[in-house]
Amino acid sequence: MRFAIGDTDFLLDGQPHRVLSGAIHYFRVHPDLWADRIRKAKLMGLNTVETYVAWNAHEATPGTFDFTGGLDLGRFLDLVAAEGMHAIVRPGPYICAEWTNGGLPFWLFTDGTVGIRRDEPQFLAAVGRYLDALAPILVPRQIDAGGPIVLVQVENEYGAYGSDPVYLEKLERMHRDIGLTVPFTSVDQPMDSMLEDGSLPSLHKTGSFGSRSTERLARLRQAQPTGPLMCSEFWDGWFDSWGEHHHTTSAAASASDLDDLLAAGGSVNVYMFHGGTNFGFTNGANDKGVYRPIATSYDYDAPLDEAGRPTEKFHAFRDVIARYAPVPELPASMQPGGSGRLASGAGLASSSADGLEARPTPAADVAVRLDHVLPLVDLLPTMTSWTTHETPPTFDQLGAASGFVLYRTEVDLPTGGVLTVAEEVRDRVLVRVDGQTVGVLEREHHDRAIALPPVTGLLELLVEDQGRVDYGPRIGEPKGLIGAVRIGGDVLSRWTVSPLALDPVPAAALDMLRTAPVSSVASVSAVSAVSAVSTGSTGETLAGPVFAMGSFELPERGADLDRYLALDGFRKGVAWVNGFCLGRYWSRGPQHTLAVPGPVLRAGRNEVVVFEVHASAARTVCLCVEPSLGHTEG
Repeated sequence: MRFAIGDTDFLLDGQPHRVLSGAIHYFRVHPDLWADRIRKAKLMGLNTVETYVAWNAHEATPGTFDFTGGLDLGRFLDLVAAEGMHAIVRPGPYICAEWTNGGLPFWLFTDGTVGIRRDEPQFLAAVGRYLDALAPILVPRQIDAGGPIVLVQVENEYGAYGSDPVYLEKLERMHRDIGLTVPFTSVDQPMDSMLEDGSLPSLHKTGSFGSRSTERLARLRQAQPTGPLMCSEFWDGWFDSWGEHHHTTSAAASASDLDDLLAAGGSVNVYMFHGGTNFGFTNGANDKGVYRPIATSYDYDAPLDEAGRPTEKFHAFRDVIARYAPVPELPASMQPGGSGRLASGAGLASSSADGLEARPTPAADVAVRLDHVLPLVDLLPTMTSWTTHETPPTFDQLGAASGFVLYRTEVDLPTGGVLTVAEEVRDRVLVRVDGQTVGVLEREHHDRAIALPPVTGLLELLVEDQGRVDYGPRIGEPKGLIGAVRIGGDVLSRWTVSPLALDPVPAAALDMLRTAPVSSVASVSAVSAVSAVSTGSTGETLAGPVFAMGSFELPERGADLDRYLALDGFRKGVAWVNGFCLGRYWSRGPQHTLAVPGPVLRAGRNEVVVFEVHASAARTVCLCVEPSLGHTEG
């Protein structure tokens, strides 16, 4: 088969074809759930699935590529093909996507000489290596080779960043040189000169917008007089940042804008069809004068929620699409009021003849008491590799892409003093002297100084990267303590420094936690524990930085249901279930639960680990059926 760009339409084997696509980022979804999410895209009436490719996830260290497990892009594309759908691939190299560093590897910029998103030899050489690694995955999966890929996007909203046609021309040629033959696209907002600055005559221009479809398409047509009209990012929701509200959009209004787009003959890629989750330490951040880290949830108020269940928007969009293209029959479980789940073989109450679940086995919330507790200091030998430095190194100089780095030095302050970071804190520092917390420095508040009490002994600075900036001129900046650290006029030196190994938590640390003495406080019943978690009133506390572990049992039936981990009473930290890093939590919201993919859970004994940076008013967490995406200041 062949896919081409005609004078007015996309052409599939010479016949007019409308692209009805939805975005699913394979790197934000557990791989055992890919098939489920793809099938549901087809059930909404879509014929194509779009994904970015996260370069920094695949090449975490220079020259070493990982395309296994949750990063098996080839398997993801094969599942798209198995569903009879096409694929759009957006390899970047820059993707934004509210993903850490916009998808660019942090190590690119360690020495400060590599140019970002421009015609610069070192940057283009690294991009070339990346594209060469993608070639065996993408080239044989193009439609003219019998695969699903019909379009490849070059760069991403480049017109909002710069105007360098030489860079774009070289990047386009590099994509062609690895053997990609399908049509290439660019995407920009149809505003100002972005469409012109971000593309080339050889790249088919597409738009990114979520409203005023008729007006936006008219601007796109002005920039590109011929060829099919396409919105390749139809924003049906938005991402959340910590401390802000959970963003939602009207299903009816979004459906109306989609109707306008399709009525005008346009093709579409719904961004997002299913948002998923920023598991681990993968969330990005924005900095437009104020640093705003992005939340762990990437729910996006999409047609499928974070647990893969259809929302009101799913049904509203499906009704619109049905006016312009045939849609598959919707199984009972996917009807409004149904479970939203497709049969997977485990935990099913009953199944219909077509293999689709009729109703799920009811599930209940499960309280989990964290019985085993150890302070971070006790676990440091299992998760640190200390090095010494005269001045504080950045995360990047230590080879740390994300997470936490602990800085230590000895101080002699018989009358106290003021600690100052010369340039900037990136991004949050827990300041401790002789094992006692003094306070916090936050980049978001532009903090650089803190008063220290009288102390003669150990000064510890636990620095957290809260997400690398993914958009704008601050992409690629180093993390950590930027500039000299002083007390008064004296520069502090002789630092002992180590990143904390947290993703995954080392086996030795987990073994120490499992064998830590169980608290003598009596266990409470499941019902009262869930109530206590919701109010934070168990009467038990944890003083951070501290690790806590607990276990819970699940029956075989229903063990595959996606769940949410509620951490009411906890303030800030990271959580794991069965060794899988769910990501960061923070009491300031908007999210108050962490998504737990069903495949992470198992029948029988399951294990929860929490790293609390500050303190908690509870010792019990809850494995819940429903999420909490509200808003609470804290």
